[in-house]
Amino acid sequence: MISVSIVNVTSYTGLELLRLLAQHPQFTVTSVTARSAAGIRLYEIFPQLHAGSNTRVAPHLVITEQPEQTDLAFVCLPHAAAAESVVSLLEQGTKVVDLSADFRLRNATLYEEWYRHTHPAPSLLETAVYGLCERYRDLIEGASLVANPGCYATAALLGLLPTLARGIMGPDVIIDAKSGISGSGRSLALSTHYAEANEDVSAYSLTGHRHLPEITQELEAAAVAGGYPFNRPLRITFVPHLVPMTRGILATSYADLDQQAIERVSTTAEIRSLYEEYYADEPFVKVVDQPPHTKWTYGNNQCLVYPMLDTRTRRLLVISCLDNLVKGAAGQAIQNANRLYGLPETTGLAAVPLYP
Repeated sequence: MISVSIVNVTSYTGLELLRLLAQHPQFTVTSVTARSAAGIRLYEIFPQLHAGSNTRVAPHLVITEQPEQTDLAFVCLPHAAAAESVVSLLEQGTKVVDLSADFRLRNATLYEEWYRHTHPAPSLLETAVYGLCERYRDLIEGASLVANPGCYATAALLGLLPTLARGIMGPDVIIDAKSGISGSGRSLALSTHYAEANEDVSAYSLTGHRHLPEITQELEAAAVAGGYPFNRPLRITFVPHLVPMTRGILATSYADLDQQAIERVSTTAEIRSLYEEYYADEPFVKVVDQPPHTKWTYGNNQCLVYPMLDTRTRRLLVISCLDNLVKGAAGQAIQNANRLYGLPETTGLAAVPLYP
């Protein structure tokens, strides 16, 4: 068995990790932390844990301020605070999957620009592996620190990666994304108050969302890796929206086809075939034959992708959706942890979506 600690278990991602790890045959949660709840037993905060009988998550586990020594740690702290915890965990020989943004960007200056904070451990940016298994699974297996991707970034990247591998996408991209309220975290805020968010849809971070540099970094890297680097700087317009639902992200991405690619892919069938080939062996990405709904991924680790070609405008259109707390956070973190230990990526992640 592999011992696991969850740092900041009272967050939504921490609780989702508990739920998913309760079914994992190799990982056992032996330590959970939360400074505001230290000394309290898990079931006192999360009574629903009593409903499960699996001992991999013990309801009577006492929450502490600092994690105990374990083989693996999932860090669910906000940026900056997460980096400090990660450094300490790595020094004691613990493998880490960090669910914050602290190690996603490779450039410390870029991190400081977007997160308004001097990076506490810039040297680790060189060795941290970006935790998108669909791109970096070979690097993840030998890593000590995995940076779990952002939820919006995961949806956008999985929607667009196949076009970069074949060099059919131009450098101008629009990503229109909607997220459920849990993506804002568990801390109280006026914008996520029921009376404010219910029966309302709103755009936010119009001058630049923090997932934008992450998306840009990985799209540019994928284009280079595929042998089709962009012939001019990548220009991404990314507009996130808050919608009155608990979970889910639906991203609609629009991109002009590269002029030289139009002869190679001129129909939706050809675009779809390209996607099906690219994701043929991926356990958690499914190319679907109709526009997906967020409810189709509720509670599981799938990302559903629907590509098409707008024949009138010759523009690529890709819809991708996932559960922001699972494939967009905790589920993807476990997928990465499975890879770290050489386990099948699907281990403990076979849950069928909830419906309705």
